[in-house]
This record gives sequence, C-alpha cells and structure tokens, in this order.
Amino acid sequence: MGFYDLTVTKANGEEQSMRDFEGKVVLIVNTATGCGFTPHYKDIEDMYEKFHDRGFEVIDVPCNQFAGQTPGTDDEIHEFCTLKYNTQFPQMKKSDVNGETALPLFKYLKEQKGFEGFGKGPKAMAMSAMLATIDKDYKNNPEIKWNFTKFIVDRRGSVVARFEPTEKMDKVAKFVEDLL
Repeated sequence: MGFYDLTVTKANGEEQSMRDFEGKVVLIVNTATGCGFTPHYKDIEDMYEKFHDRGFEVIDVPCNQFAGQTPGTDDEIHEFCTLKYNTQFPQMKKSDVNGETALPLFKYLKEQKGFEGFGKGPKAMAMSAMLATIDKDYKNNPEIKWNFTKFIVDRRGSVVARFEPTEKMDKVAKFVEDLL
C-alpha cells in the first residue's frame, strides 16, 4: 500500500482520496487551535497561497490528542482558522494521529518517516523536556510528538520529509519550494 491508496475524511464527512493529489507536492499536518504552535497556520497559508498554482496542496488534520488543544467541533475549528488565519486550504475531520484509533494515513506516514529529534534551540529543549515526562521512550518511537508535525510527500507519492513543530517554517517552505 502506498500514499495514493489512502483516504481521509473531510470535515463535511466526504472521503478525500490521496490519489486526487497525484503529481503534486503535499504537506500533511496535524493541527490545533489552542497551541503555542498555532501561528504555524499563518506560515502554512502563506505557503499555500505562494505555491498552490505550482502544484502544492495541504492536508490539515485537526487533532485533540495533545493536551486537549483542539476542543472544538469541525465547524468551530474551521471558523477559527478562516477568521484568524484566513486559511483557504481544506481541513479534514478532527481525528487521532496516534494509537489504535489513528488515521491509516498517519500510520503510513509514521512508518515512512520516524521521529529524528527536535533539533536545537530553546523550543526543541522545552519539547524534549516535556516529552521526557510523558513518554520516557519518545526518542525511539515514530509516534507524533505534538501538534503541527509536518510530513512532505513528493510528486511521486513518496514521503520525503518529516518536520517536527520546533522546525523553523522557512526551512519547511524552502524544502517544499525545492520540490516544486
């Protein structure tokens, strides 16, 4: 099974096939409306506006598994994102990205690109310290660690990168632009 064989449910309940994104560069991200990383929405929207005409797509999957930072309904989440960040990319149904109820899409993404660390800097150190109290083995498993973990799929359907939320968004944008 590959990326194009998977589906995810849109906020309106319709199924979204990954095959619809064949030949495009896709950023898949688990999001939250009440997180310190929520301003990433602005950067993701900027990327979407800048690169969409060149074959770039975003799959936004709201998730409430990390400190309950996405408590609203799908409609409330969509309203928040469009009003606060003017998001135009589609949002999927709020879903789990870890555990037994994780979306098959995220299970696949994690199989393809495991956790490689938070990098350097104050945010990376803070995330490492916090996660060490939650999951002492966090460094050795591929699970999503927090909101705004980003995966990049290239035009051939290969998962080519995983960016933790601590990664600078300009690095993510540069990576995407180089694929386009």
